[in-house]
Amino acid sequence: MIAEWFLGLPPVFQAFLGGSFAWLITSLGAAFVFTSKKLNKKLLDFMLGAAAGIMLAASYWSLLAPAIELSSEVSTLPTWVPPALGFLLGGFGMRLLGRVLPHFELFRKREGGEKEKLSWHRSILLILAITLHNIPEGFAIGVAFGGAALGIPSATLAGAIALTLGIGIQDFPEGLAVSMPLRREGLSRKKSFFYGQLSGVVEPLAAMLGAFLVLIIRPILPYALSFAAGAMIFVVAEDLIPESREGENADLAMVGLILGFTLMMILDVALG
Repeated sequence: MIAEWFLGLPPVFQAFLGGSFAWLITSLGAAFVFTSKKLNKKLLDFMLGAAAGIMLAASYWSLLAPAIELSSEVSTLPTWVPPALGFLLGGFGMRLLGRVLPHFELFRKREGGEKEKLSWHRSILLILAITLHNIPEGFAIGVAFGGAALGIPSATLAGAIALTLGIGIQDFPEGLAVSMPLRREGLSRKKSFFYGQLSGVVEPLAAMLGAFLVLIIRPILPYALSFAAGAMIFVVAEDLIPESREGENADLAMVGLILGFTLMMILDVALG
């Protein structure tokens, strides 16, 4: 019954619900601030590693692979051109934004190598950094639902749902990574939770934009899919993996990455 109801919804609204689901999971991660004030670095590093693995797998199976297959259907250019161009634009676009907005860093080292707590100023930058990460994730969800609505075999509704589930799972540690440091800095639990969940509010908006664009301009779909993939890969390589491997938990973070990659691969293959 629920499945039939969802199938009957307009694609842009499907994308909105998918983005809202990711926002909800971000909020659940942020809600852990109500249970503790201390950030468990081992758990966070494992979860960040898992988030990186999920995003790597999603970037290929849910975004790049369909983009490559679609290229021959919607473009007269060589098959490799749209996905390659879109991927480069996504990666370098995030690089340009990264020159203006902050990087994802939970801790900063003093000269002796000792880690210092986040200042309020750096806490705000952390919120902006994770919000920036959530834009390509929401966009990817929207593009996937928009592609499924066009009836293209390689872009299925099941694949869009699998991508949404994977992105939602990896959003959990991001909400946790915002709210816990803010709580440690002395903010109330309610304010820490509010700012933590706020980092995910862009996902339903970006999802709606992604779905709308591919629906009105079908030929951009392979570019949009690969653009989202490039942006997500940049986030993983630039921020998530380095942050998860900072300190003594590098092996634990790598285990999380492998498990996260495997989980997303199973979701996409089983559902898509």
